[in-house]
Amino acid sequence: MTYSLSLLDKSPILEGETAVAALQRTTSLVQAAERLGYRRFWLAEHHDFPGLASPAPEVLAAYLLARTQRIRIGTGGVLLPHYSPYKVAETFNLLASLAPGRVDLGIGKAPGGLPLATKALRVLHDPARSPSFEALLDELDGFLATPPEAPGPQEKARAFPVPPATPERFLLGASPDSARQAGERGWHFVFAGHHNGDPKAIEVSLEAYARAGGSAAPLLAVAAFAAPTAEEALSLTENHRVIRLTLDDGQNLNLGSEEQAAEYARQAGAAAYRTEIRKPHILAGTPEQVRRELDALHARFGIAEFVIDTPVALTARRLASVTLLAGEAPALAA
Repeated sequence: MTYSLSLLDKSPILEGETAVAALQRTTSLVQAAERLGYRRFWLAEHHDFPGLASPAPEVLAAYLLARTQRIRIGTGGVLLPHYSPYKVAETFNLLASLAPGRVDLGIGKAPGGLPLATKALRVLHDPARSPSFEALLDELDGFLATPPEAPGPQEKARAFPVPPATPERFLLGASPDSARQAGERGWHFVFAGHHNGDPKAIEVSLEAYARAGGSAAPLLAVAAFAAPTAEEALSLTENHRVIRLTLDDGQNLNLGSEEQAAEYARQAGAAAYRTEIRKPHILAGTPEQVRRELDALHARFGIAEFVIDTPVALTARRLASVTLLAGEAPALAA
C-alpha cells in the first residue's frame, strides 16, 4: 500500500453514560491507534450537541498529546469563523512547542452547532465587519509564519511561542472553492467524503486543488466500518441515515434526526424548511473488502491518506473495527 490511515473522533456520549466515560474512550482509542500504526488522530468540533463531548478540540488535543508518544494529533477541524486567527495561531504554536513535530491544525468553516450556539460563540463579532473566510485564513497563515525575531519596526502582533516546526496545516471541505483556497495557500486539502461521497464531487474538487497550485497529495475523509464478516458489517450499517435540512433561504446541512432538523430551523427563524432522509455512503464489510475499496479510491484519485470516521451509532464497536482495518501489518498505516 502507498497510502496512510488516520482517524477522526467526535467523543460520542453513549446512552446512559457521562462525558467523562466518552472522553476516556477517546483516550483509549488514540492510544490503540498509536499501537496499531495509524498516522494521525483528529478531533472534531461540535457545539450544543448533548451527545458529543467535543466543543474544544484544541484542549483535548493537548491532553492526548501528553498521553501518547508518536502519533500526530490535531483538529478536524477548528471552525475558524468563530475565532480570532491570532488566538488560534498562539494556541497551535504552543501545542507544537509542547509536542514538536506531532501537531496538526485542521481548519473548517461550518458552524458546527445550532444557530443559538453560533450566536453565543460570536457574541462579540460585529456582523457589519465580519471578514470573509478567506481573509481569516490569510490572517491565520500570516501569524503562523511569523519569524521569531522580525527585524525593523513591528507591524503586527506575533504569535509566540515559536515552535521548532509549525503545525502542519489542513483545510477541510467538500467543494472546489475550498480546494482552491487550500491550493492557493500551500495547505493540504482534505475532502470531506464522510459527508459527501459522490465521486464526481471528489474529482472536481481535487482538480481545483491541483489547478490552484496544490502540490501535496490529497487526503480523503471516509466513513468506514469493518467487522469479521460482511453480513455483520452490513447489518450494523444498513439502517444508518442522516437528515438533509434545507431552509427557506437556501442553506442546507446534515443533521442526525428530524428533531434536530426542526430545532435548527426554529432557532434559525426559518419560515419554512424541508428535510430529506439520506443513506450516507459507508465503506462497510470485512477488513479486506474495506481495504479493497480504499485501494480503488487511492488508484482513482491519488489519495495519499484516508481519515476514517465511524457513524456515532457504532461507537461501541469502533475499536474492533479500527483494529481489524489495521490488519496484521500495522506498517501499512504508518
